[in-house]
Amino acid sequence: IKPTSSILTPRQSIDRDNQNVDVVTKGRHDPCVGIRGVPVAEAMMSLVLADLLMRHKAQCSFDLS
Repeated sequence: IKPTSSILTPRQSIDRDNQNVDVVTKGRHDPCVGIRGVPVAEAMMSLVLADLLMRHKAQCSFDLS
């Protein structure tokens, strides 16, 4: 899973004293990769199980009598 990209462009903001400041991000920051990884893993597992179910039906559902 690729980390989220940080916005490296300076942005205008205000501080606690209502003074204008520039916010500059340095480096790459990702608060939690696990939150994004769980839905991806669930989707992958669903695709694998659906594929196995279709293979099983294709191989075992023919009536040869």
